[in-house]
Order: sequence, then structure tokens, then C-alpha cells
Amino acid sequence: MITKGREDKLWHDYQHKGSEAAREQLILKYASLVKYVAGRVAIGLPPNVEFDELVSYGIFGLMDAIEKFDYERGIKFETYAIARIRGAIMDGLRSNDWVPRSVRQKAKKLEKACIDLENRLGRYATDQEISDSLHISLSEFYRVLNEVSCTSLSSLDEIWLTKNPEDENVRVLDLVENEDSTDPVKLIQVAELKEALTEAIDALSEREKMVITLYYYEGLTLKEIGKILDISESRVSQIHTKAIFRLQGRLARWRPVIGVL
Repeated sequence: MITKGREDKLWHDYQHKGSEAAREQLILKYASLVKYVAGRVAIGLPPNVEFDELVSYGIFGLMDAIEKFDYERGIKFETYAIARIRGAIMDGLRSNDWVPRSVRQKAKKLEKACIDLENRLGRYATDQEISDSLHISLSEFYRVLNEVSCTSLSSLDEIWLTKNPEDENVRVLDLVENEDSTDPVKLIQVAELKEALTEAIDALSEREKMVITLYYYEGLTLKEIGKILDISESRVSQIHTKAIFRLQGRLARWRPVIGVL
């Protein structure tokens, strides 16, 4: 076990001296984070997706987090790294196109329906309104939610591409948490985006808000959330998927702004 003093020295040696030995020690120290995140992401994925594959993607995220983390700011590394690890795993899954095209098409159709209804109604659409717009029954709507649930796992870590393909991709949460910019316009835009995201989550139903909070901010699994809410894991997955599509609909108007942040 690495003591606090030893950890401080490792970060100092890596960030100020470029010590590769220190970097390797930091990777080993935080490797358990990769398995933790991979385990959470694995829930709900098809059986053909290997856990070890998720871990291999996550390792790249951990290395990226170690490279970009500013230890002297006093922020807890685990909090910073988990988002990077999860994002790297999602990148890896997307690059291998593991979701069948038919499922992706259904997910895009559902997302478009949520966005169109959000724009027209000025609020989140009800389950019945969404199913009516898709010309399917309510029970069929819930079946579709189960089918496309795996496509919404990227959720709040979703990458929104910058306008310049050579620039580094950005995530919503990266922008919300970014306090380094000195550009007053960007600071205002980030503040407005943060407010929009907060308002979008607050406008969810109580159960949807609870699932989002427990999953993303408390780090619980869908199974653990199901026990707390006394509902099945499948039902939690439905609620999560529905909440994510609603958030995407509410935040769709921010995509052009995010592209220039």
C-alpha cells in the first residue's frame, strides 16, 4: 500500500521530472479503478462483450487521466479518473460498433422523437406522448426501451465532437467541471450549460432523477438501485434509458455551443 507521502512524491516526480517509473507506480496504484468502472459498464451489455476488453479500453483512460491530472489543485484523483476511464471504455465500444445497426436505428428514432416533442411541447414528453408519436403501444414502447438500453450507456459521458476534427473531443461533464478557462465568453457559456444541465435533471420525474443521481453521482449499479427503489433491475434500466433520451432532447440545442467551447 502506498502512503500519502509516497503518493505525493510519485505525482511530483512524474509531473515535474517526467519520471516513467513514477508513472508506472501510479498506474498500478489506481488500476483497481479500471476494474470498478468496467464492472459497472458491463452491466446491461451483450454477453459477446468481454470484460477484459472493457478493462483494456479503461487502462488507456487511466493513463490519459494521469497525464492530464493536476495534482497540485487538490482535487481527488479518483473522481477525475473515473470519468476519463468510463469515457475511454465508451470510445472503445463505439469504435468497434458492438451495437447492431437495427438497434442503433431504433435508438436514433427514439431520440429524435424526444427532441421533437421537447421542442414542440416545451417540456418533457410523457411516456404515452412518446409512444403515440412513434405510433406504437405503451407496452411496445417499454419493450423498445429495454432493447435500446445498451446504446444509452454513454449518457452523461457522451462525446460531443468539436468542429475541428483535429481537436480533442469534449464531454458534457468535462465542460461543466471546467473552471480553467480565462475567456469570459466561454466562462459564461459553461456556466449557462451547467445551469441547463441542472435544470434538465431537475425537470425529470422524481424516480428518473433518483436513478440518475444514484447511478452517476453515488456510483451504484442498476441492481443496487433496484433494491433501493424496490423495483427490478430491468425496470431501473428502462427508467435510466428514458431519462437519458429526455436529457439528450433537452440539451440538443446546446450542441452548436459546445462545438465552439
